[in-house]
Amino acid sequence: MVNKSNKLRILYIGSAPDSLKMLNQATFFEIIQKENSLDALNYFRKHLEIDAIVSEVHLPGANGCDTFKLLSKHEICNERPFILLALEEEPEYFQRAFNEGLDDYFLTPVDLDRLKERIEFLIEYKKNSKILIFDTDPVKPYKTPFIKRLFDVLVSFIGLILLSPLMFLVIIAIKLESKGPFYYISPRAGANFKVFGFIKFRSMYCGSDSYKKLKELSHLNQYATDEHETFCEDCSKLPKGEFCSPILYIKGERICENFYIRQKNTEKAFMKLENDPRITKVGKLIRNTSIDELPQLINILKGDMSIVGNRPLPVNEAEKLTADIRAKRFEAAAGLTGLWQVEQRGKFGAMSEEERFRLDNQYAETNSFLGDLKLILKTFKIIIQRGNV
Repeated sequence: MVNKSNKLRILYIGSAPDSLKMLNQATFFEIIQKENSLDALNYFRKHLEIDAIVSEVHLPGANGCDTFKLLSKHEICNERPFILLALEEEPEYFQRAFNEGLDDYFLTPVDLDRLKERIEFLIEYKKNSKILIFDTDPVKPYKTPFIKRLFDVLVSFIGLILLSPLMFLVIIAIKLESKGPFYYISPRAGANFKVFGFIKFRSMYCGSDSYKKLKELSHLNQYATDEHETFCEDCSKLPKGEFCSPILYIKGERICENFYIRQKNTEKAFMKLENDPRITKVGKLIRNTSIDELPQLINILKGDMSIVGNRPLPVNEAEKLTADIRAKRFEAAAGLTGLWQVEQRGKFGAMSEEERFRLDNQYAETNSFLGDLKLILKTFKIIIQRGNV
């Protein structure tokens, strides 16, 4: 639907500066930019007044064609044109775009007047036509069953009242040991990829989750099995300024797609450090006893999470799963405890990444209120065991 201002509101997915500058210069476009598919999906939860979507071919996490599939499953592309934008000639993506039902494919530099005319035509065409744009049934967003939600509200409310003296003592201990706030809030992706502020008692020194600090400690990652390259050997053999494959813009830096894919294949979606030096003494205690999780009762009371579900993932980890079979885990509630947490504690913390994915998907497919109650009982039985989940 065209804006009352007569400008077309375009959701641009990607971060190539030249393309963004080009589109922003057009007086008939209003550009809203998101860097990846997950950011785009979450934007549509609150903003539906977008006329069209323009996505770069190469994106971090999922490429433009995979992004189209993700948004189509959520019925976002039913009335909005989705146009793939290539930064250089790539015949394979040109063919794939039309084979998979994308609305159009443009190569930069773009004739802006032609792009505008094409978008306006596609908007009218989609309004007047019933088009099957995806070959599977749309995703049915997860909705918490009434009995589960009622249980969550009652348990979290009573829990906050009964545990408030303990929580107060933990706050004092954290403040006495190290500087900084007693709580920690990070963006996490829960059910339906919805992002929310995930609350925990702070168990690390401040600044421990910075990108630089994580890079320094990446060799301690329990899920990492391969050494990461620090540069692309193929690109290093070419003249300066040339790349061995199409360019991606990751956090403002240009890297080649081949190098990004190699890094992605060796990088594990979960980050868990052995003998993590960032953890404080109080932090170690509250982690081993799961006391650091108690503030999530607030998340549960608000409806961000449930008592039982799949662990909400950091946004950068969830981005990697948007076009993956493992994304099924997001078709269930995010939870304080769940199937893999119980299994992992039962094995004293020993569990591979693939086991976690399998159990997350299993919970999404088979969860029930009775099953949740059984998991809660199992959690209480083993919560005093040592093991950092």
